[in-house]
Amino acid sequence: MDWYPLINSLRIAAISAAIVFFLGVWLARAIVRLPHAFRGALDVVLTLPLVLPPTVVGYLLLRLVGPRRPLGMLLAAFDLRLTMVWPAAVLASVVVSLPLMYRTARGAFEGFDETLAHAARTLGKPESWIFWRVTMPCCTQGIVAGVVLAFARALGEYGATAMVCGYTPGSTATVSTTVYQLWRTGDDAGALSWVLVNLAISAVVLLAVNLIERKGARRPARAGRVIA
Repeated sequence: MDWYPLINSLRIAAISAAIVFFLGVWLARAIVRLPHAFRGALDVVLTLPLVLPPTVVGYLLLRLVGPRRPLGMLLAAFDLRLTMVWPAAVLASVVVSLPLMYRTARGAFEGFDETLAHAARTLGKPESWIFWRVTMPCCTQGIVAGVVLAFARALGEYGATAMVCGYTPGSTATVSTTVYQLWRTGDDAGALSWVLVNLAISAVVLLAVNLIERKGARRPARAGRVIA
């Protein structure tokens, strides 16, 4: 059994989750502070990939980074491309999983008790210190849930990935595209084996986040310790 699709899928999901962690947290934190009128408009834009069909997302990405599009031609000038290579799957996975990270992070930040941040400011702590040492620890459960959901979404992404990345064994193949190719060629046993692998990984990921949430729920709040 060729394990490349699994290795490639895990690589793509891990890179995508890392990107959407920083991007989603930054966007959520920035938008929470905006007036409601701007916040509503940006919410629509950032959440749109969550409700659009994956094939539509893939088509829009091709219109953006395709080899005959301005951005695609600009990348080609530097001998780079974002279609039919495995990094293209990272781009697609980031676009489709970012809304999950953004929404969960935003919910966590909206539920944060700002009096803790104000207390830290009275002690002369800088904003960066307050964010990483006060805000983020208090929002850990929501942030972790967002990262896990983004990872799981990227791991199972097919529609947009298939359009911008395609299927090339040993190069761009992922678990999802491999399942489709095996089913299309009549190899039901091979497709089922990859489905079971994907199910097992997804179950482990969800169990891990449940354990993290339970541990966080049992930990008593220690605001004074966080600020100190």
